[in-house]
Amino acid sequence: MAKRKKIYLDYAATTPLDPRVLEAMIPYLSEKFGNSSSLHTFGQEAKEALEQSRMVIAGFIGAKPQEIVFTSSATESNNLALKGVAFANKRKGRHIIISSIEHPCIMESANWLETQGFKITRLKVDKYGLVDPEELKRAIKKDTILVSIMHANNEIGTIEPIEEIGKICKERGVLFHTDAVQTFGKLPIDVNRMNIDLLTASSHKMYGPKGAALLFVRERVKIEPLLHGGGHEFGLRSSTVNVPAIVGFAKAAEICHKEMEKERKRLTKLRDKLIKGVLEKIENSRLNGHPIKRLPNNAHFSFDFVEGESIVIHLDLLGIAASTGSACSSEKLKASHVLLAIGLKPHQAHGSLRLTLGRWTKEKEIDYLLEVLPGVIKKLRKISPFKIRS
Repeated sequence: MAKRKKIYLDYAATTPLDPRVLEAMIPYLSEKFGNSSSLHTFGQEAKEALEQSRMVIAGFIGAKPQEIVFTSSATESNNLALKGVAFANKRKGRHIIISSIEHPCIMESANWLETQGFKITRLKVDKYGLVDPEELKRAIKKDTILVSIMHANNEIGTIEPIEEIGKICKERGVLFHTDAVQTFGKLPIDVNRMNIDLLTASSHKMYGPKGAALLFVRERVKIEPLLHGGGHEFGLRSSTVNVPAIVGFAKAAEICHKEMEKERKRLTKLRDKLIKGVLEKIENSRLNGHPIKRLPNNAHFSFDFVEGESIVIHLDLLGIAASTGSACSSEKLKASHVLLAIGLKPHQAHGSLRLTLGRWTKEKEIDYLLEVLPGVIKKLRKISPFKIRS
């Protein structure tokens, strides 16, 4: 019996743990188990590892170590950024600007803040998913306290002009937060050159462990903590610190920093081959997101007359792991808010496929995908109800 293929093309959802990261973590999962808040030798050993990790990650983005706040997830970091800034600065103003294609944890945080008396402006994007900096300028008011625009979209891979956005925010005296979960470790980031005041990143999107993330908070930025307790993480995030995961996060960042440029070129080449092959081989298919200003590992398509979940299931039966959108909302049956925002009709949005590549993606795996995907789409179109409606 032939061994079933196992090809992973869902790196945007989560990444495998790099063996080098696991090796760095193991001592802190066994003999170096101390609580970093304890005064004894075991605790101080953990504290030293924590602060060394903070220093490594801070250097990765041009920040100061004391500006890095470790959290449990990007969702927590994004919630802390929006809600923390909102409540700490509400006397100055109650207006916040986000884009219409932010991650659900930003969208839902903004929705909740509206129930608390804050005003939210959701900037529209163009057909590629790009925010217009001129529209941002027009949206900023006297009582605007925060702009939150993601660095790159988790579904369609479009990279936003955050350096220009950061400059606008600085000139207007407004704090700027960016969700950099999909770019941290893939693209160079300098929080000073880009005028970023707050930044979110997550370990498990860059070959580190789940359960570790960060929020960069520039010095002198006022932010209210969400969790109260022992005053960990400079008083901004009380909870016993997850030292093993943070050590892994720092090791993952170190590896990404060292290998970034070489990996970017390799993934871009594979991505472009994938995009070209799909668009040539499958009629009534389209690439979503910007054709050039996109993540090096992201290829997102819509196929007319088919349904995305069916594509994912059929590919899985052929040994290929893919997704039809954000893993955080893949169980919901509603059309992606990102795809609707770029102008797709609901039935088009439902026929989407996200393929994201990573460190262990090989060219022969792309070849196999291009070999089997046309047949999957053809099969599904024969039995599709969408064709009749279109």
